[in-house]
Amino acid sequence: MTSQAGSCLGVLGLEPGLPAGVAPPAEPSGSLFSSATFDFPVISETVEGAWADVVMQGEPALEPAFVAAARRLVERGAVVISSDCGFAVRHQAAVAAAVSVPVIMSSLLLVPTLLRQLPPKAKLAVVTADSRVFRDDLLGLIDQADRDRIVIGGVEGGKMSENASMRPPQPTDIADIENDVAACVARLRVANPDIAALLFTCTGFPPITPAIRCMTGLPIYDITTISRMTLESVRT
Repeated sequence: MTSQAGSCLGVLGLEPGLPAGVAPPAEPSGSLFSSATFDFPVISETVEGAWADVVMQGEPALEPAFVAAARRLVERGAVVISSDCGFAVRHQAAVAAAVSVPVIMSSLLLVPTLLRQLPPKAKLAVVTADSRVFRDDLLGLIDQADRDRIVIGGVEGGKMSENASMRPPQPTDIADIENDVAACVARLRVANPDIAALLFTCTGFPPITPAIRCMTGLPIYDITTISRMTLESVRT
C-alpha cells in the first residue's frame, strides 16, 4: 500500500477474503471506511487472520496482528486508530500501548460515559452483530448496578449475520441491515420500555443509524460517533 500525506483516520480492517486484484465493494454513505463520513481521509490495514467470527469469539492469538497493523497505520499517517469490529475492544490496551496516537477500538468505550448521561433508572441498549457471543468483559464495567442497566440485543439469524459468516464475507444491502436492526430494537424496547439510548457496536450499522434514530426518537451512538469526537481532539 502506498503512503498518504496528511492526517488520517486509520482503521484496522477484518479479513476481506477477496482474490488478489479484486477491489472491495464501494462503501455506503456513513460508513467507517468512507472519507465522506469524516472531515479526514480514511486509510486501512487488514489484520492478518482477523475473520469476523474469530474476532467476535475473542481469539487472543490475534493481538500481535492487531498491534502490527496499527503500527503500519501510524507509519502511513494515521493520527487516530479505530477498528472494523466492536469485539476488538478486547485488544484496546495492547494496541493503545503500542502506538503514540489515540486508539478507539470500539464504540463500547462509550458505555460508562453514556450510563452517566442517562437518568439513574434508565437503560442503555447495546445492539451488536451477535448477542450469543457477547460477553460482559466487553463492557468495561465493574459495578453490578451499572451492568444491570445494560440491555444486549443482536441481529444473529438475520441477513447480515448470514452474509458475514461466509468465506469470503458477502456485502449486505443497506435495506436488509436496517430491517434486521429495526426488528432487534423493537424487540428490546417492548421488553424494556425504560431504554433511553442505543449503542451500536457493529461497524456495519452506522449507515442506517440516522434511519433508526428517526424511527425511535432515541439518541444513538456508534463507532463513527466516537471516531468523530477523537478526530476533533487532534485537529490542528
